[in-house]
Amino acid sequence: MQQFKLANVLLENNEQFLSEPQLLCRPTAPFHTSRHEAGAWVFEGPGQFDFTTFFNALSVRKWREYTVAKRFFLHLEYKGGAFSVAVSRADMFSWDAELVAGSELQVAASEEWQTLEVELPGSQDDVLEAFVLTVADNPVYLRKSYYYTEVDPADVRPVELALCTTTFKKESFIEHNIRLVKEQILTDEGSIARHFTQHVVDNGRTLDVEALQADRVRIHPNDNVGGSGGYARGMIEAMDQTPKATHVLLMDDDVVISPESIKRTYNLLQILNAEHEDWFVSGAMMDLFEPNVRWEDTGFVTFIGDCIPRKERANVCKLHEVMRNELPEKLPEGMDFSDHEQGYAGWWYCVIPMTAIEQYGLPLPVFVRYDDIEYGIRCHAQFMTMNGICLWHPSFPRRYSAAVERYQVMRNQFIGQLATGMAPLSDFEFKLKMTVRLDLKKFNYTDARLALQGFEDFLKGPDFIEQPGLVEQRFMAANRNKEQLLPFEDLRRQADEEGVDLSGISRVRERSDEPRVESRTILERAQDFVTFNGQRIDAGYVKKNTVAFIDVAGWLYPAEEMRRKDTIVAVDLENRKGVIRHLDRERFREVWGRLNNDLAYYHKNKERLQAEYSAAAERWTSVPFWRHYLKMDEEQ
Repeated sequence: MQQFKLANVLLENNEQFLSEPQLLCRPTAPFHTSRHEAGAWVFEGPGQFDFTTFFNALSVRKWREYTVAKRFFLHLEYKGGAFSVAVSRADMFSWDAELVAGSELQVAASEEWQTLEVELPGSQDDVLEAFVLTVADNPVYLRKSYYYTEVDPADVRPVELALCTTTFKKESFIEHNIRLVKEQILTDEGSIARHFTQHVVDNGRTLDVEALQADRVRIHPNDNVGGSGGYARGMIEAMDQTPKATHVLLMDDDVVISPESIKRTYNLLQILNAEHEDWFVSGAMMDLFEPNVRWEDTGFVTFIGDCIPRKERANVCKLHEVMRNELPEKLPEGMDFSDHEQGYAGWWYCVIPMTAIEQYGLPLPVFVRYDDIEYGIRCHAQFMTMNGICLWHPSFPRRYSAAVERYQVMRNQFIGQLATGMAPLSDFEFKLKMTVRLDLKKFNYTDARLALQGFEDFLKGPDFIEQPGLVEQRFMAANRNKEQLLPFEDLRRQADEEGVDLSGISRVRERSDEPRVESRTILERAQDFVTFNGQRIDAGYVKKNTVAFIDVAGWLYPAEEMRRKDTIVAVDLENRKGVIRHLDRERFREVWGRLNNDLAYYHKNKERLQAEYSAAAERWTSVPFWRHYLKMDEEQ
């Protein structure tokens, strides 16, 4: 048997951990980096330090489930004052860490570095296991500490991990992450340094290749073909590299990473058991602006076409939510389908086995949005997740874009379903109708038209979609044609000209995906539906010269604020922008009629479109198609 490292005891000074130190440790006294001992951390006494946290508790239940690991150990490297260490645990009932009876060890003071090996108890009921350090009067120093297991060398799989990041003019993020890879992964003492390659696909052609490129860090200038094209390029480069990658880690560019997450992913892949050898790894999206919030790790598509997280958001500074994050999460009532029928993992952090890429092909050429959803469902993927495998990313409500959520989503969801059978249980026609209706109810005629434009481009068929450069042009056009928000000063001038009182802006609720409590009566709801907020039928429904203030995010429906109003002020509080919308029955009738005409055409031509897109999918997902589409052969 050989010792095999699973996870380092993580101690870092990045901004997220400084903001939320309980992601690493729950202390009763200060802890910080040492000024005199390189790589060491100081734990002041007297105090207690609980490492049963999101990043530093070992997820023993999942290590047992996914891998060949059976027994677990803690390696501590220490010096300084006297202290005690005890093994901690958490099961499905735990709200606070529980110390394992009889596990406490007293450790004498030492002026020289010492090592301590502790076996974790290994209870089958445990979800998490970790340790609690109790420091006496003098500070204790820790460095190079980690969890490990013992495995038969024959059970260690050869892994060649390729990280693929697609970037478009996000230099500050990507250059920072390249630097972390060079400093903390490619210099690591373990085998990952010899079996890891980073591919950066530069869709903006703005990166300094000579300055950034290095051994095992490769920059690939690329046309702007969106995320789907960039990731396709990365997959091909991972195939072509020597040695060929066994796994491809797809990662967004506008993220903050902890290299330890990548190291844990690599370790996990090396000792997977046979049952999980073909599973994907999905890293969690942590909220960049609320670093303690785990936003999503996997998602699924509902029957009505909504994409929602599999788990509720979690505050992972709380132990009970750290523990719950590792337990299987049941789908909502009525969602009685298996994961691989409707489930997906976002490509902000997703590891795909090369065997899946070779079997199922490359992404669809849809630029952005739904490429990851379609791919996961096409591959019948099942997903592994684990505490501490994650990154920080701006959460979805903070980056609403109508060009993406209206044009791209409406177009690509239909393309995916007709091309490869994506989300077979979802009714995207219903989703289209509900989206257009929602925008109309909020007098957002501009973005309702944008959704229809996306649907109409889908109706033009695969020959239109695959034209070189077209998807980029259509996305740029969608950005120009979406509803344009005004800076607050300009908004105030327009409001003064139109006699709109903006004093109610302060009442706008912060954007959220939390469900609202329905305050309307059944009669009021019926009135809103029949009149379409006064647009389909007037009959004295609308009160003239009345204003509603709502958040600009397109998926929200603040019905109680809007009802019977003839003016809506939609506000983006974070960016100090907004727009004034007025009820316009002529524009309503134009959009409503266009929706019905589009759907009539779709119903008449659906079988033809299905056959055309299905035939195109075989070509679109092939390596020869993408090499030509990306002009890779011209580069040689």
